Amino acid sequence: MSISADMVRRLREETGAGMMECKSALVEAKGDAQSAREILRKKGLAAAAKKAGRAACEGLVGSYIHPGGRIGVLLEINCETDFVAKTAEFQALVKDAAMHIAAAAPLYLAKENVPAAVLEKEKEIYRAQAAAQGKPASVQERMAEGKLKDFYAAFCLLEQPFVKDGKITVGDLVQEKIALLKENIVVRRFSRFRLGEDPASGDDPGQGVTSARPDPDPEGLRSAPAPR
Repeated sequence: MSISADMVRRLREETGAGMMECKSALVEAKGDAQSAREILRKKGLAAAAKKAGRAACEGLVGSYIHPGGRIGVLLEINCETDFVAKTAEFQALVKDAAMHIAAAAPLYLAKENVPAAVLEKEKEIYRAQAAAQGKPASVQERMAEGKLKDFYAAFCLLEQPFVKDGKITVGDLVQEKIALLKENIVVRRFSRFRLGEDPASGDDPGQGVTSARPDPDPEGLRSAPAPR
């Protein structure tokens, strides 16, 4: 199939990838734009993995205040150079991540930040649920491990479905930006504030940890229009 310049241009506008990368993906996909986007995404994630060990000491501290002023977020996202930190793509990532945190109220930055005691308590609950269904001990353990994935998706920022596109996680979004901007990008820390919360309740803003599970939709944030 012949790949036209217009097909390449449209794919580039949709993905931000280079012209030659877009043309190559379209050729591989035999002109199917959806398949070409998936090819570019897979290649981008592979390239992002190679950059993961590189130092990221520049970046931005961003914020989001929900209309009404009852919920606010501060977060730090790092990249490798000041040049990338000033790009529209990086600044949009910071803004989107802050908005997401306000809406989804994660308790932890990543699953590695969940305390072992919290994980064990969750697993005890899941094992008890499995036992109540008459499952043997070996099955109880497997079910508990499986349900931890749901726990991570609910309460760990990088594992949560992105509020503006539920087909990807926040972690996937970061990886896509790494591939696009060709620098390592790290969500370093965040703090989420809600009017009336007790600041002495054991919150840990360094890891983005709050002391209790959040309301599933405080202030109707999930139904609010996303910032542009």
